[in-house]
Amino acid sequence: MSFVADISRFVKKANGNVDQVVRGIVIELGTRIIKRNPVGDAKYWKTAYPPKGYVGGRSRANWQYGFNQRPQGILKVEDTSGAATISSLITGVMGSQSAGVHWIANNVEYIRPLEEGWSRQAPAGMVHITVLEFDAVVRKAVRGVK
Repeated sequence: MSFVADISRFVKKANGNVDQVVRGIVIELGTRIIKRNPVGDAKYWKTAYPPKGYVGGRSRANWQYGFNQRPQGILKVEDTSGAATISSLITGVMGSQSAGVHWIANNVEYIRPLEEGWSRQAPAGMVHITVLEFDAVVRKAVRGVK
């Protein structure tokens, strides 16, 4: 089947609500990545205190949303729960068009080691696992349109 035919089937299944479906997909994927981002767990530390320079929730807070442009820089914020970061993602997605490139990026210097299993809390990473769930997320978003 051609790419155009696949898109036509997608639009038909989405009942013409492509914007709602695309936004739902981006928000769900981003939320899963943010929630999977590990935050330091004291039970794994070698001492009763956090390692020198440790800031809890810094990498989780640095998942940034961008539309048609990859986010740059590192935010100087922390978000151990992920709630503020997810809220920012939702605000960004809802304020953007659906047609375009939606970026979810993290620029902290240690994000690659975290993605590659450096943390016991996310041994298979965050993005890799979410990518494997992409088809299911799309199907759920299409079923959820009204």
